[in-house]
Amino acid sequence: MASVNLAVVRTDDWTGRHGRSGIDKRPADGPVLFTETGAQGDVVCDTRHHGTWYQAAYAFDVDELAFWSAELGKELVPGNAGENLTLTGADTSSALVGERWAIGDAVLRVTGPRTPCRVFAGFWDVPGLVKRFTRHGRTGAYLAVERPGEISPGDRVRLLTQPDHGVAVAEVFALTTCGRTDLAEHVAGCLPDLPEEWRATVGAKVAASRASA
Repeated sequence: MASVNLAVVRTDDWTGRHGRSGIDKRPADGPVLFTETGAQGDVVCDTRHHGTWYQAAYAFDVDELAFWSAELGKELVPGNAGENLTLTGADTSSALVGERWAIGDAVLRVTGPRTPCRVFAGFWDVPGLVKRFTRHGRTGAYLAVERPGEISPGDRVRLLTQPDHGVAVAEVFALTTCGRTDLAEHVAGCLPDLPEEWRATVGAKVAASRASA
């Protein structure tokens, strides 16, 4: 674990109609309590698209920050992708939907991919970022908190359980956002492990693929 990050509320022009955003997250000095509603001390401004129980935390990789730093010619540091948890030696986009992690005192469950938005592009000040980020397809993972607990910088991520379906977060994103209908039957295996709202969206993509086959 490279860092645990909390929001600094921004009111820049790119925050859009809400006028406020918590996407700018900065490393905390010590342990942070994670509960079913998120990280204590964090701020969610757009509650329509963020902050539900299945988005209680968001994890992203140091390696992906390094990739985008090289791509964009600017230094991105932990928290810059809007993530609460910046992980080292982990590939969050390859995590399986429904797998469970122990970090510090907390137990977290992978719920699905992050979808990039205009606020994200505005924060990075990169026109066209949404399309580029989508095309790259390495979104990081949203997490639900199964057991509340404190997480500290440097804590190890321990894999507790993995589902048998083998469906990665990146594969769900590829089907729903990138039009990879060839993945529909495979991704259908993770439907029981998705939050109800996302299950309906992914299920509709699977059904459409089957109908056109």
